[in-house]
Amino acid sequence: MGMTMTQKILAAHAGLESVKAGQLIEAKLDIVHGNDVTTPVAVKEFNKIGVKEVFDKNKVTIVPDHFTPNKDIKSAEHCKIIREFACEKGVKNYFEVGQMGIEHCLLPEAGLVVPGDVVIGADSHTCTYGALGAFSTGVGSTDMAVGMARGVAWFKVPSALKFVLKNKPAKWVSGKDIILHIIGMIGVDGALYKSMEFVGDGLEYLSMDDRFTIANMAIEAGGKNGIFPVDEKTIEYVKEHSDKEYTVFEADADAEYDEVYEIDLSSLKPTVAFPHLPENTKTIDEAGDIEIDQVVIGSCTNGRMDDLRIAAEILKGKKVNPKLRVIILPGTQNIYLQCIDEGIAKTFVEAGCVFSTPTCGPCLGGHMGILAKGERALSTTNRNFIGRMGHPESEVYLCSPAVAAASAITGKITSPENV
Repeated sequence: MGMTMTQKILAAHAGLESVKAGQLIEAKLDIVHGNDVTTPVAVKEFNKIGVKEVFDKNKVTIVPDHFTPNKDIKSAEHCKIIREFACEKGVKNYFEVGQMGIEHCLLPEAGLVVPGDVVIGADSHTCTYGALGAFSTGVGSTDMAVGMARGVAWFKVPSALKFVLKNKPAKWVSGKDIILHIIGMIGVDGALYKSMEFVGDGLEYLSMDDRFTIANMAIEAGGKNGIFPVDEKTIEYVKEHSDKEYTVFEADADAEYDEVYEIDLSSLKPTVAFPHLPENTKTIDEAGDIEIDQVVIGSCTNGRMDDLRIAAEILKGKKVNPKLRVIILPGTQNIYLQCIDEGIAKTFVEAGCVFSTPTCGPCLGGHMGILAKGERALSTTNRNFIGRMGHPESEVYLCSPAVAAASAITGKITSPENV
């Protein structure tokens, strides 16, 4: 029996000719990553191991992005721990405030992840890099510590689900709508510890930013990772951002999948995930009359240039509804500058939005957008669990940048076609 794309990458990094689902392997790592929440714990565990140096100063990446700029004394102490660790160990890819971005937007932009890599990160949305044809997955801080020390990690080889994406999506249907549709279809545990592999002629209509969004939310279906084949768009992106050597892996024709799903992208509509799970989805015409108090556009899911261009297209020349506030978070400093250069930042500010420094803040209920009791947020982020963005009696609805921008104008969940 042949291997899936994920299995081929893992076999190569384990020094094996082949692997099969359920097999335990030790694989070499190309990147070991952490942020300001998870890395302090990893540093503590690293120091217990007894090694003096990280396994490779170029292959450890640390990005303070969750509570930065520091929101309080505790977050400042956390960042101090990782700053001092990065300096002491000579970590080359530590991104200080001012150079940083939202981690899963920044690493691809900085050219640190390329096709064929194996990446672990002490953050569940590390699966984002599957958009580049890499195997990337979230781990705990202890695994990050061992990864930094030894450059290897244990994996149970995942079985796979194949998603065949067909045809061209309609104008306002984006990668966010596609992955919300899939999660609504299979559930939050529908891909539990499985590789979600996306193929089909519909990929030609998906930008790299769409693919990052889809791979980013594989974890919301329980997936071990999400992954896309490497095509011309991938190669173009990699050549623009990186000078690292890369390897293209392709699934065998006789690879085994637990399930195969065919999805006609032309039939999809803008989709919203209602509280309190990403699987609780409704199409925009099923949403009903839901008034909102806050809109957030950004995060590691939808803080890239395509996302912000779409939002700006809808908001240009219009005003945010005076009953709500709108917070926009570019994914990186480069994206921030590009928004300025293209006049997008001006569009947002003139519309009445807050245009923020890159941060994860509101997404995890950290800072810069906390919800009060009874408030509702419509957000392009990736999770809407109880209390995710603030008070346990607040509500979070997930959507695309287009739906978020349209709703910011009307003050209630709205189709972009209606503004």
